[in-house]
Amino acid sequence: MTPMGRLDRLRAATRREPVDRPPYAFWRHFPTADRSPAGLAQATLRFHDRYGPDFLAVVPPAGYAAQAWGCVEAETPRDDGSRPCARCAVSHPEDWRAIRTLEPASAAGFSEVVEALIRVGFDRRIGDAPVVVVLPAPSAVATRLGGGRLAVHLREWPGLVGDALRALAETQIRFAELCLAEGLAGVLYTVQAPAEPALGTATYTDLLEPHDRAVLAALDGRAALRVVHVTGPVPFARVATWPADVVGWAPGAGLPALAEGHAHLLAAALGGLDPRALRDEPSATAVLAARAALAAVGERGLVVAPGGPVWPDTPDEALTAVVRALGGSIRPILGLSR
Repeated sequence: MTPMGRLDRLRAATRREPVDRPPYAFWRHFPTADRSPAGLAQATLRFHDRYGPDFLAVVPPAGYAAQAWGCVEAETPRDDGSRPCARCAVSHPEDWRAIRTLEPASAAGFSEVVEALIRVGFDRRIGDAPVVVVLPAPSAVATRLGGGRLAVHLREWPGLVGDALRALAETQIRFAELCLAEGLAGVLYTVQAPAEPALGTATYTDLLEPHDRAVLAALDGRAALRVVHVTGPVPFARVATWPADVVGWAPGAGLPALAEGHAHLLAAALGGLDPRALRDEPSATAVLAARAALAAVGERGLVVAPGGPVWPDTPDEALTAVVRALGGSIRPILGLSR
């Protein structure tokens, strides 16, 4: 088959058509570099240049979309490289009234990410890869703002929280539009539903999902690539109907195994690898997992990827083994290889 460009390969996977090689994607946090736009841009470009994934995902600090409303990140990252909140913006129900729509071009957190995107956009190491930026769902931002109180507040003060969620969704739409204007292909839209006992499926469907649909629908016809990644107790049957090109999820918490989810999607599936196994198991195990994932879906409609960001201490050998097994290419990068 004639070699394909990265975006054409992804589009073919979305349509469940043959591809010249299986598309794959890796993205990760850079907790030692992401405090500055220049550091985030350079770390992202080095990572992309090394492994050559089919889309380049810019992954800002996990709390960037909550920073302007008063959330402060802790210094110590989790295993996946993200940082929890050291101080959350919402302690009491009335605090949700302070969550108003922002102009991302001048808002803390958002504006620094825009600067990083501009730095990335001028670099030839992108090649023909579509560039996306991680865009947390309004529910994910609200979860961070609420510090474990979102579900209770949703049930007891739905009006207050609903107004805040609408402001968050409008801000996220404005930010996505700003990113598209800077030449990005789209977004990596991350939904991390709070695993709080007070949040049931009906609550999510009625009060949170409409904002997910609103953000993704606002990008319809404007973004070349809408990647959705879901973790937590989200009804997969609903996710499968969202306007997205590629959908990934972390199996468990009511979310299906890869083959089952793939069968219900109109989009391409994203997954097949486990971030923890990539870090802890031999490289050969990761290669076997990638091949098994492709076999499970009949070699069509899959972007091979971990069920979330690559953990920062994942061995280079594991990622390079997967890339080579899938027919991708590895570039030698000073400090990573000889």
